[in-house]
Amino acid sequence: MITLIVGKKGSGKTKKLIEHANEAVEKSNGNVVVIEKGLKLTYDISHKARLVDSDAYGIQGMDTLYGFISGICAGNYDVTDIFVDSTLKIIGNDLNALVKLTEKLNTVSSLADTKITLLVSADKAELPKEISSISVQI
Repeated sequence: MITLIVGKKGSGKTKKLIEHANEAVEKSNGNVVVIEKGLKLTYDISHKARLVDSDAYGIQGMDTLYGFISGICAGNYDVTDIFVDSTLKIIGNDLNALVKLTEKLNTVSSLADTKITLLVSADKAELPKEISSISVQI
């Protein structure tokens, strides 16, 4: 299952990510992965979650992010939740690429039985109509 947390900068998306990730850590019988751009969540996310800095691994663009998440799912059968902060920054602020990414990740999510949450810095009205079938939180 793919979930988007959307809103303009300063709307509280990262706070929701922190809450959801820490809740997932407490409920999960496996591992929770949080992919962030930079190291700004180190002290906010439970130490039980796996924090990954996308910059440290050179993750830029939709294909690279998709491949990275697919690799996490393929290599770790016990990952229950993946959270991605700053999704649009990572994929180059391209809403069309976001549509492709969500479609591809929906398949990976189903195959791996992993919940994937993407934070998107955009107004819900700005999202392409193809994303309307995905669970969106504001």
